[in-house]
Amino acid sequence: MSAPVDQIGAAAHPIVLEPGEGERMALGESSLVYKASGGDAQGRLALSEATIAPGVPGPPPHVHRRMTDIFYVLAGTLRFRLGDEEREVGAGGFALVPPGVVHTFSNPYEEPARLLNIFTPAGFEGYLREVSARGITDPRAMAEVAARYDFEAVA
Repeated sequence: MSAPVDQIGAAAHPIVLEPGEGERMALGESSLVYKASGGDAQGRLALSEATIAPGVPGPPPHVHRRMTDIFYVLAGTLRFRLGDEEREVGAGGFALVPPGVVHTFSNPYEEPARLLNIFTPAGFEGYLREVSARGITDPRAMAEVAARYDFEAVA
């Protein structure tokens, strides 16, 4: 029996991962595990499970021109800037950031936070792979790399 074929003609294959499985990478004191990346979903989305260490300032405020950035907080609390508004989002909370909206997140708290982060369309995961492989942790240096991946830092 052949694999199902999606609308764009690529064979679709299911992925099942157990807890902790996936492509792991370190980002300073924080970490993430890719559960799915663009190659797994015909470029439509990527999904990571991230642990954000206490005190992490997060990326500089930025926009994506094509990508929708989706966050679901699994544990702990994160502080989000969404446009001109700041919000604390705790476990079970959700934020969807459409293209063109200035946003960032941080963990100014004493406990780590865990979240699912979905990028659609896929592609941004290349940025996180690159900064992890190069050991970049400075937010401004990270933004320079991210500029190649639909990330535009703003004031």
